[in-house]
Amino acid sequence: MRRRECSSQNLGFALMAILFVTAQLAHAQSDPSRLAEVLGEEVVPAQVAVFELKEHLIRRVANPPSPASAAQWTAEAQRLRARLLATAFHGWPQEWVNASPKFEDLGVFATGKGYRMRKLRYEIVPGFQSTAILYEPENLEGKVPAILNVNGHDPLGKAAEYKQKRCITFAQHGILALNVEWLEMGELRQKENAHWFGAHLDLVGTHELGLFLLEMRRGLDYLYAHPHVDRSRLGVTGLSGGGWQTIMLSSLDERVTAAAEVAGFSSIRPKMEVREHADLGDIEQSPTDFFLGLDYTYLVALRAPRPTLLAHNAEDDCCFRAPVVKPLNYEAIKPIFRLFGKEDLLAWHENTDPSTHNYQLDNRTQVYHFFSKAFNLPQFDEDASSWEELKSYEEMAVGLPEDNLTILGLARKMATGFTRSPIPASGAEREGWAAGQREKLRHVLRFEPAEIADNWTIAITKNKGVETFAHRFQLANGLSANGVLVRAIDGPAQSAGTIVLDDRGKKEATAVVADRVDRGERVLALDLIFTGDAWHKGEEHSSYPPPEPALYDEYLNTLGERPLGVESAQLITIARWLRRQSGVTQVRIESTGIRSQVAALVAAAIEPRLFSEVVIHDGMKSLGYLIEKPVDYFDAPDLFCLDLYKEFDLDQLAAMAAPASLKTEYHVEK
Repeated sequence: MRRRECSSQNLGFALMAILFVTAQLAHAQSDPSRLAEVLGEEVVPAQVAVFELKEHLIRRVANPPSPASAAQWTAEAQRLRARLLATAFHGWPQEWVNASPKFEDLGVFATGKGYRMRKLRYEIVPGFQSTAILYEPENLEGKVPAILNVNGHDPLGKAAEYKQKRCITFAQHGILALNVEWLEMGELRQKENAHWFGAHLDLVGTHELGLFLLEMRRGLDYLYAHPHVDRSRLGVTGLSGGGWQTIMLSSLDERVTAAAEVAGFSSIRPKMEVREHADLGDIEQSPTDFFLGLDYTYLVALRAPRPTLLAHNAEDDCCFRAPVVKPLNYEAIKPIFRLFGKEDLLAWHENTDPSTHNYQLDNRTQVYHFFSKAFNLPQFDEDASSWEELKSYEEMAVGLPEDNLTILGLARKMATGFTRSPIPASGAEREGWAAGQREKLRHVLRFEPAEIADNWTIAITKNKGVETFAHRFQLANGLSANGVLVRAIDGPAQSAGTIVLDDRGKKEATAVVADRVDRGERVLALDLIFTGDAWHKGEEHSSYPPPEPALYDEYLNTLGERPLGVESAQLITIARWLRRQSGVTQVRIESTGIRSQVAALVAAAIEPRLFSEVVIHDGMKSLGYLIEKPVDYFDAPDLFCLDLYKEFDLDQLAAMAAPASLKTEYHVEK
């Protein structure tokens, strides 16, 4: 009898199992090839996504300053300089920032017609050195003017032909000319000195601008301390990136008497408005938080009333064309110089010969005449007979230590210097820790909640047992995300809702979407901002400038936002929308790739009870992976958030996400 009861019982369990499997199979109706087709259809055109972001950014750009009096602007200028310097040196050891110049004089190596050349090597920060050439007047006596000559994006660096000619001419006419190298150029042309590794400095809590500012400021420090330099006649000049260095250094350091920038910057507004020749620049040219409530127009205004020349090229084939620069950076700032009775000290030159990106004879002549006037010298021009004396790159090489640091190497070094508080085991202590960390995370990400202002249903399909709804989620801040909601037509009345994220875009998430639909879930394949078909990499650009997502990420940063904060806000508000859908009992996230991993963990850490589960595929074990691999900035620009790795790692984010369960598959090291 007992044997018969057991057999009946086993038969009952078997029938229940068969019914369960049958019910599951009844929902396994998704056709992966059809799903891939639907998920691959465009929801938001790339041009629309870029336009939305440009509008968002332009609304945050400040108008040029318009003070009522010279006294008012003088006071405001002092406040702004202090704020901007504090921003630039965020996270930097003060003993490095305030260190005296450390230059090694390797002696005179060449003489010419009225000048001589001296090789120098100097410390930017401990372990990181650069090189320079000092051009001296042949008969150097008493106090003379001095000009810091900074590099642009020229692989020859300090050996560039136009730079040598300029420095020779200055020295021949009684001016000390210091020709400094620049990061990633000349003798500093190493792969790990690529400017975009400045993002890795940000990640570890050391502001990227600080390094660039220190590198150029060391040269000014050297000239200021030189026994033959007249400190009342100190100048700076450079082309392109050197023009950017010129306006940046001369606006923040009042020791610079006269500044002549050439094709180095524009207001942020035309960078958004002009499709071509409006170079958004390297990462240091849009430094994090630097232009919050400001613009480059303010840097020009900070020069008032010191002599300043802005020289731009009419048909520049790189960037910052004269017609788009002049209205905001010259004409709008001229009245501020007028308040000081020094209107003529803000000068403008538009180059039409050769008109392209250059610091050739026409631009150099304008600069010579500008400095001769600013320094009370007789007007001078070039002596072409000296050009046979130009030196080769090898002749001008100074030499650097084999173990010299790089930008990436410095980021790795800084990453070893901080510690985080341990995660409490459990209970009230852990809850209190999580609450405090959550507020810190919101601050690091500059997190602002984003509500859905409108939800467009772009397309609908209903066949082969599956129905889909393509949505464009328009957020109140003007930015959008898009996704496709998928469910089995005869699926259960109540089920979990799953948001599927994939670094490669929602089409590549087809297998994950099909799997969850076959389980009876309602699945939203979601592309957050900067992800998917609305953000095609390189659609409008070749190798340089870099892909648009990376470009606009940096402008969100410089205007005071954080791309990762924007993404996590989108994810949270869309998850709430999904949870409100009829029949959805709980919301889970399933992500693939490191960008989606961090966005999912951040959203769950900020709203810990919104998600029941976070499943991660192809994840990383630590944010340190971004530095150690290293991950290219262009491949994950949203993750390089100032202070993120200094303050948090992934295990902390996971702990803050409790009670959501977490499952991670690691397909990358560390």
